[in-house]
Amino acid sequence: MLFNSIDFAIFLPIFFILYWFVTNKNLKYQNFLILIASYIFYGWWDWRFLSLIIFSTIIDYTIGLRLKSEENQTKRKILLYTSILINLGFLGFFKYFNFFIDNFASAFSFFGKEIGVSSLDIVLPVGISFYTFQTLSYTIDVYKKKLEPTNDFISFAAFVSFFPQLVAGPIERATNLLPQFYKKRTFNSEKAIDGLRQILWGLFKKVVIADSCAEFANQIFNNSADMNGSTLVLGAIFFTFQIYGDFSGYSDIAIGTSRLFGFNLMQNFNFPYFSRDMAEFWRRWHISLSTWFRDYLYIPLGGSKGGNWMRIRNTFIIFLVSGFWHGANWTFIIWGLLNALYFLPLLLMKKNRSNMDVVAKGKVLPSFKEFIMMSFTFSLAVLAWIFFRAENLTHAFSYIQEMFSSSLLQMPEFEYKRRAFYTILFLIFFILVEWSGRGDQYAIEKIGLKWKRPIRTIAYYGIIIAILWSSGSEQDFIYFQF
Repeated sequence: MLFNSIDFAIFLPIFFILYWFVTNKNLKYQNFLILIASYIFYGWWDWRFLSLIIFSTIIDYTIGLRLKSEENQTKRKILLYTSILINLGFLGFFKYFNFFIDNFASAFSFFGKEIGVSSLDIVLPVGISFYTFQTLSYTIDVYKKKLEPTNDFISFAAFVSFFPQLVAGPIERATNLLPQFYKKRTFNSEKAIDGLRQILWGLFKKVVIADSCAEFANQIFNNSADMNGSTLVLGAIFFTFQIYGDFSGYSDIAIGTSRLFGFNLMQNFNFPYFSRDMAEFWRRWHISLSTWFRDYLYIPLGGSKGGNWMRIRNTFIIFLVSGFWHGANWTFIIWGLLNALYFLPLLLMKKNRSNMDVVAKGKVLPSFKEFIMMSFTFSLAVLAWIFFRAENLTHAFSYIQEMFSSSLLQMPEFEYKRRAFYTILFLIFFILVEWSGRGDQYAIEKIGLKWKRPIRTIAYYGIIIAILWSSGSEQDFIYFQF
């Protein structure tokens, strides 16, 4: 079920009424309703893959209880590794089986020996990378005794399958989200209105920004061999805003929807395109994944405690794993490697934590230095996103080669330039609004709250009209494929 679909527009109010007016007096009934609604939400796509979520839920719930009663350290490690192997085993089979088989065959072909292997027609379950990491956080934290294992199976199952963030995050930690299922939740109108406002802005990002940019990004990337350099630059910029609007828009809708039901999810994007260096960018982009890798991979590997060699090694591991997490394609691995190379000079010069505050805090405009730094960082991100979007490495390198050719000085040439012009106008409006709200949880959290009600209402209806005007066929969220 898509957030930007008629199905969800019907599903959400029905669930809201049942949640607050039927089961509101009994916490167990509320949690059970969340569980059923989450299974319906996920099963709307393909009921068969509910079995994976249910199996993973049972495994980690059982292992959590066993870890509570087990004091022998060797047996505790066996329990932990069992959880990791089962969860990553499912993820590896569905997401990476064909990748490894194809590359295995290619390796033999390189040495002149052909071997007969066949790929499987494997359907990737939506959101498997997200809920797998979420359940792993529970087992690992219980193993480390940072979290008390739960005896409440319904609450745990609802935590694993919580529908707002089930298929594309944020990847919630058990230490943050699971305890919220134990506490009685009462309706808070201010919190609900704030949630609706964030949902509205998330839909604007998705429908008006991401889907509009996708039309031209797809056209340019799919026909890149026939495009000049300036058009390819424009295509890369369109995709840069497409992926941000699409993914952060999903996160906004997920967080806002959760607030309707009394839950608080972590912020997943913090205005990353206003970053002044790539270290800051990665503190602001897909925060739930970046911090997951930091806490469960980077720090256990030794973090930054060792010498330069250990810091460099761990940084490259994190970025390469992050790239591989996104998909079974060498383009994602090179994307991760490129970001590691961006990060490396900052790490070696110990400037990776130089920009921790909000850019131009308390000011209307950035300084000239800040503007140059943001522009340079944004350009690096745009270049890296070309690998993320390209079909394969050959496509990516040919795209970049033509982009920096002499045709870069020619005027962009592609179809529907007039529609693209309107999209660019929306992008300018979007950037201005995001800049104005860059110090908040989301762009329009506080903008306009002090305006008179009629003016504020007109602004909200303007956003709604823009969403309706831009909406066409339902477009999947990009991160559904990860």
